[in-house]
Amino acid sequence: QVQLVESGGGLVQAGGSLRLSCAASGRTFSSYVMGWFRQAPGKERDFVAAISGSGGRTYYRDSVKGRFTISRDNAKNTVYLQMNSLKPEDTAVYYCAADPRVSFTAGLTSDKTYDYWGQGTQVTVSS
Repeated sequence: QVQLVESGGGLVQAGGSLRLSCAASGRTFSSYVMGWFRQAPGKERDFVAAISGSGGRTYYRDSVKGRFTISRDNAKNTVYLQMNSLKPEDTAVYYCAADPRVSFTAGLTSDKTYDYWGQGTQVTVSS
């Protein structure tokens, strides 16, 4: 079992920055690919970014490349999402996710393949 708790959301003006954190329980955290997803009102939950267990590989959706950075600190069992140059269209509830089956070759960007989810944190970007 893995428990995930997000924090760091809030209200920010366009062009601003936020850093989201996701604290995970469990001794095997460093072996899990971790993902960030987001869900805007009335829309499906979309993939944002993912990072390998070691932190050596990352992957982003096109619309956040160059603005968002995913990282992790395995000593603290925490994954981060640094979000810069925020836009109103980034407004959503952001979720972190984990699953031992997910890899960079299978299921990385699909929310259907992650079993463990946090409760979400609201990010609102005003124009």
